[in-house]
Amino acid sequence: MPAARRPEPAPTIPRLLELVDALEGRPVVLLADLVADHFITGTPQRISREAPVLILRYEGEKWTPGGGANAIANVASLGGEPLPLGVVGEDEAGERLLAALGGAGVTTRGILRRPGYSTPTKTRILGGGPHSIKQQIVRYDIEDRVELGPDDREHLEGVLETWSGKARAAILSDYGYGAVEPALLPAVRRALAPGGVVLCDSRYRLDAFAGLDGATPNEEEAEMLLRSSLGETAEQVDRGGRRLRDGLGARFLLITRGSRGMALFSEGPTVEIPVHGTDQVADVTGAGDTVIGTFALALAAGANPLEAALLADYAGGVVVMKMGTAQITRDELRSAIEADPGLLEELRWAR
Repeated sequence: MPAARRPEPAPTIPRLLELVDALEGRPVVLLADLVADHFITGTPQRISREAPVLILRYEGEKWTPGGGANAIANVASLGGEPLPLGVVGEDEAGERLLAALGGAGVTTRGILRRPGYSTPTKTRILGGGPHSIKQQIVRYDIEDRVELGPDDREHLEGVLETWSGKARAAILSDYGYGAVEPALLPAVRRALAPGGVVLCDSRYRLDAFAGLDGATPNEEEAEMLLRSSLGETAEQVDRGGRRLRDGLGARFLLITRGSRGMALFSEGPTVEIPVHGTDQVADVTGAGDTVIGTFALALAAGANPLEAALLADYAGGVVVMKMGTAQITRDELRSAIEADPGLLEELRWAR
């Protein structure tokens, strides 16, 4: 990308570290599709006589917040105050999710429990030797869709009213399971403090959330909305990203591009942010949730969009080196920034 004048003030490492400290205690509203991530691990024993499949000897299992619940968990682990809204079923997965969030100090008063609804659950079965990294062999999903009724909307809007003016940022984490309705966006916005920002991460219908301030699609989702490739050259990426931002009516757009880092499209020059760390990642599960959680929390702490995107880039680079659905702490984020100050010198601005 051709060199261009950097925006003022340019981001600095001391400023980013200052913002990491400022994340503590910042409230963030999250309207989210709540998912339970379930991991079962085992040791390979032999090939079954019944079918050409591997037999694993069971070792253990764990449950972690997934989907929008992972964004909530990341805000909490960074020291923020998540204010979540969503729906779970009256089932084991729902109980596990509520227990995990409650154990992290997250209020669950905005989470509805729906009889007959199966909490969306992604079960991953992993196998490997006793002293080796477990690899995912198969995954199966339990997927249900909730339909919000008038009483549900009234409850969610009532909880939002009790939080009125408390938060400066909100996240809509839409995985397509029904809890995140575009019609609830005005109520979310009314609950924010003056000047608050609404961010959205939607897998299938980002363009349905008219009036959002920012969004964090991955490259595949962006291309689906553009109905074309984002492009390979800097000029093509700049043109495609700006067209998408304008189409959404958003103030800023952060597109995550895997090993190619991120691209931030805002009112200023487009900036390409290189990936933090190595592109030889351990597990990308839930990385997008970490990105939007960090991005929103940083904005709530007073960061500008570029500073917030940089913190999200560092955070994403940390969690992809962890196995399974993972969160990041402020200490880990601080260490990543201190270990890689050269990332700021590699930023590339469009003309």
